Amino acid sequence: MAEYKLLTKDIGVEGLQTLPVYERRGGYQALRAALRDRTPDEIVEQVKISGLRGRGGAGFPTGTKWSFLPRDVFPRYLCINADESEPGCFKDRYLIDENPHQLIEGIVIAAYALQVKHAFLYIRGEYHDQRLLLERCVEEARAAGYIGERILGSDFGCDVIVHGGAGAYICGEETALIDSLEGFRGQPRLKPPFPAVKGLYGKPTVVNNVETLSNLPHILSRGGEWFKAIGTERSTGTRVWCCSGHIERPGCYEMELGRPIRELFEEHCGGMWRGRSLKAFQPGGGSMQVLLPDHLDLPLDMDAVMRAGSSLGAGAMMFMDETTCLVNVSMRLVDFYHHESCGKCAPCREGTYFESQLMHRLEAGVATLDELDTLKDICANMDGKCFCPLGDTATWFVMSAYRHFRHEFEAHCGAGGCPVAREHRPLPAGAAR
Repeated sequence: MAEYKLLTKDIGVEGLQTLPVYERRGGYQALRAALRDRTPDEIVEQVKISGLRGRGGAGFPTGTKWSFLPRDVFPRYLCINADESEPGCFKDRYLIDENPHQLIEGIVIAAYALQVKHAFLYIRGEYHDQRLLLERCVEEARAAGYIGERILGSDFGCDVIVHGGAGAYICGEETALIDSLEGFRGQPRLKPPFPAVKGLYGKPTVVNNVETLSNLPHILSRGGEWFKAIGTERSTGTRVWCCSGHIERPGCYEMELGRPIRELFEEHCGGMWRGRSLKAFQPGGGSMQVLLPDHLDLPLDMDAVMRAGSSLGAGAMMFMDETTCLVNVSMRLVDFYHHESCGKCAPCREGTYFESQLMHRLEAGVATLDELDTLKDICANMDGKCFCPLGDTATWFVMSAYRHFRHEFEAHCGAGGCPVAREHRPLPAGAAR
């Protein structure tokens, strides 16, 4: 089977972050051809044919999302979600660091397809260096005629504005991102109306992820049917997987969708470090349900992983060895969601607080078995009952870990400490366990 590299094929070429080198590698030719040879509707149709699904977590078909914009309603806006804050996720930062003009070309192609005059690139507040890089690259592209009025001599013009966030995880949710762009506190909005109808400044808006838009130059260069032939029927193309945890080679790896997770884990990541055993892993970032070693033979396919009880989410693979305490991991993730809750709705605001308090008691070994039932009740009163998905995801990993490692949760009750840490604590030389 051929190994496809699309988004990362040129990474490692010296000076790729500069416009001249990107152009020598074929950069902006897809935009040039799109403006010369295709109408906006034809581009939308090619993206639909490609089967490209959003790479930000939800996996919604990109072309379908674009088609929700009401016709003949202007102005309209494009927002690029670079607010990459999911625990374990760093692929968007990698693509920005290594090939920023690929993203900018994708943005302008999308803007032309959607007939957008202003695109806002919303980048995570902690990504200071990446923001400066993007601002420089936008100015390079503007000076070369790829951004601005009458792009490449066409009748189409578009500006790209880089906007830094302030370090709030919730702004990765598309309506909270829009609120933040408008200068308000980043909090999710009630849907409907959806952003495609009433988004930024009350106008039709599309929000797309960095990796999603980075695919557009490749789709436009070789066609939607070509892209559709890569991957599986419902998960087309490639994805960039950011892999971390107890593995030999953490990093970002691009692989065709449909290949087995085991191939990513063993061939690219080098398997578990120091010869240890895999205990569990998360396939899509901190908010996704835990999977077991038996799931390594699942394909990298959104629907297949969902049927197994988890999700590929934002493409962040986090691997844990046999020394890992799943109660401890659950506690740390719950603390994160408690800290990042915007406080807008009571189930999330109160639920993450009580969930965090209980998880600390459990990890300390002072909780009772009855409190495990309380934990389940707290999660049941959050999942599906919060204003946005943050409250739901605060329960997913915990409940999946409890389901697969119930004995570990029960062993903590009344143990006076973490039994897993006690079991794997290094002993003095010569001592017997």
